[in-house]
Amino acid sequence: MADKDTNEIQSAPVGADWSPELRAEMAAMTSTQRAAVLMLLLGEEQAADIIKYLNPKEVQALGGAMVAAADLSQDAVNAVLDEFVDMLKKQTSLSLGNSDYVEKVMRRALGDDKAASVLNRIMPGQGTKGLDILSWMDARSIADMIRGEHPQVVAIILSLLEHEVAADVLIYLPSETRAEVIQRVASLDTVQPSAMAELEAIMKMQFSKNSSAKSSSFGGIKAAAKIMNFTKVELESSILQGVGQIDEDLALRIQDNMFSFENLAAVDNRGIQALMRAVEPDQLMIALKGATEEVKNKFLDNMSSRARGMFLDDMEAKGPLRMTEVEDAQKKIMRQARKLSEKGELILASGGADFV
Repeated sequence: MADKDTNEIQSAPVGADWSPELRAEMAAMTSTQRAAVLMLLLGEEQAADIIKYLNPKEVQALGGAMVAAADLSQDAVNAVLDEFVDMLKKQTSLSLGNSDYVEKVMRRALGDDKAASVLNRIMPGQGTKGLDILSWMDARSIADMIRGEHPQVVAIILSLLEHEVAADVLIYLPSETRAEVIQRVASLDTVQPSAMAELEAIMKMQFSKNSSAKSSSFGGIKAAAKIMNFTKVELESSILQGVGQIDEDLALRIQDNMFSFENLAAVDNRGIQALMRAVEPDQLMIALKGATEEVKNKFLDNMSSRARGMFLDDMEAKGPLRMTEVEDAQKKIMRQARKLSEKGELILASGGADFV
């Protein structure tokens, strides 16, 4: 009799013993909210393993639901788990042999890159979608991957990206191809399925052979500059000299990124005056067009009233300027500031500097 009762309890459908309140709470719960509960129950490591296979929109929706899950009752959490266990019980052993299961096992065992290569061979069409990969990559990596492709291919890819990302990718593409790519983007209307399939194949191939195509970029000029900003002054000089002996242009680009134009706000008046004597007034006007009020006032406060008025009038007369012109002028002034710093006429404070 006891065995019969136990069997009856085990076979009872999930939800049969729910209270009216719990039933109402579960009825209002979306599938995303249910998934969020399960993710929280899995723990950080397992949840992270699952999240990395979702697309950006799914991650955002699931993340929001996970944050909001704190408002759920404990009964609702238990009910979600019961539903999930019941669903697993209904899965037959045959279902473990389907392509989704194989794909998940391969990804877990080999990682995305290697799994994509293996899946493409054993299950054509079942590997990672090349175009989906792009949504997780940074602009520089995308540009590196498509740099050698035909402008029409590049145009289609840019059209599929978020506009902000596409704009950043364009910056990293060769200057001589940008105009043609934009012209082709503007001319696009529809793309045939066969062309999309071909593009998908191209991106899969590129991703499998491009080891630098990762969702995050590391190093680079800016990273080197930031490291140098926190290096002791005496060490900084010798390192930059060493880099200059290997690659003079690279050393110059690192220096350009080490101190921004905004750092001049921290320079003392004596240093600012020395800098103003070393640069052309016209160049300074252009540079200050894109400067913060703090930096602008730093220079203006070191001028006489008459000189200040004339300077502002001349700067206003220049009208709107391209940002590239302003940045170029700022870089030239910063290079001059570094020369003065090396002579001891100006102090550029960095994270590694010591003061007494």
